[in-house]
Amino acid sequence: MNSLKIQIRELRSFLILWSTQSLSALGSAMTSYALIIWSYQQQGSALTTALLSVCSYTPYIVMSIFAGALSDKWNKKVTMLVSDSFAALCTLVLFLLMRAGKLEIWHLYCLNALNGLMNTIQQPAADVTISLLVKKKYYQKVSGMRSFSNSLVSILTPVIATAVFTMFNMQAVFVFDLLSFLAAFFSLLLFIKIPDVPEESGENHNVLESVKSGLQYLKHNRGILDLILFLSAINLVASVYNAALPAMLLSREGGGNTALGILNAVSGTAMLIGSILTSVLPAPRSRVRVICNTLLMSMCTENFFLAIGRSVPIWCVGAILGWICIPFMNANMDVLFRSRIPIGMQGRIYSVRNTLQFFTIPVGYLLGGLMVDNVFEPFMASRSAGSFLTALFGSGKGSGAAFLFFMIAVAGVIICLIFRKDPHIWKLDE
Repeated sequence: MNSLKIQIRELRSFLILWSTQSLSALGSAMTSYALIIWSYQQQGSALTTALLSVCSYTPYIVMSIFAGALSDKWNKKVTMLVSDSFAALCTLVLFLLMRAGKLEIWHLYCLNALNGLMNTIQQPAADVTISLLVKKKYYQKVSGMRSFSNSLVSILTPVIATAVFTMFNMQAVFVFDLLSFLAAFFSLLLFIKIPDVPEESGENHNVLESVKSGLQYLKHNRGILDLILFLSAINLVASVYNAALPAMLLSREGGGNTALGILNAVSGTAMLIGSILTSVLPAPRSRVRVICNTLLMSMCTENFFLAIGRSVPIWCVGAILGWICIPFMNANMDVLFRSRIPIGMQGRIYSVRNTLQFFTIPVGYLLGGLMVDNVFEPFMASRSAGSFLTALFGSGKGSGAAFLFFMIAVAGVIICLIFRKDPHIWKLDE
């Protein structure tokens, strides 16, 4: 009990920030989830829905490399408060447009792009804030807790969003989002003191010099760079998955809104269990081995089950196998980054990481939407009823997306096997 009290006292500021920001993340996730359903109901196109994420990620990736250098120089608390306030303002605009009956798809694209732009500054500031608030000995525990809250958000989002959306309307989802923002905003403003960043050499460099120093750091630390590129390749596969999943489940026999909600909830539950295990288990001997094995496990399972399965229980088995190991990957990668990168440089390094690791996400969403609508669905529609592919992936709308899941499963396994042989990544264990 004494040890627990000491931990709570030492993690007090983090616990306040973590709990309130998690509540705000739930509100934002509910809005995004409800808007995906709303946009697909309006247009019936996987590409139209995927473009919501493309618009969010593109400005985030393009500007992130510069925003991190600014984030290292700016006050972390003010940066987070301003960024979160801007996101809430965008939600308020959506609320007013929908209330007036004038909300259109292009409004979502524009506001998502503006939100993505602000996230370029907010995320590196938030990442560095965790390093400032938490002692190094708690890094793995904190990473597990953050993964736990993300998993809980994944579980609750489809349940609460669907319930609020069905029982009330889309406007009620916006209201919940805004109320959760207020709780997070005033908690950060009134109860959390963020320490100053320790001074590093070159702290007074201009933005371009700071960006250059971040790139040079990665050049001289190939293990971190190659690990980032590994995740970049995985993100390409994962974003194609995310673009194709609503199109398949919302249109396939045995699917629908309920099936999509159940699958998301099961995925979140699997991550929740993995997060709890990550928080309580001791540190592994080889963090790199954990990262490689968990990603290979994920790629080997869920996509194949989605491709071949025809019912919610089968899809859920794949979701459990695919997501339960992801918290182990996230926690061990987070510890490697926080332990090896100087705090004074973390903002710019994380931003360079965001650009390199996440630039494949809008590409994957765009490819996923295009391939579902223009390649795989027409291809499967032209197959005869007795063909091998029809027997394997089914017929009708959604069968093309199932075929695509099979292809990205193969691609994911190949990516994992290639990077598993990278000697620079394995040196991070030394």
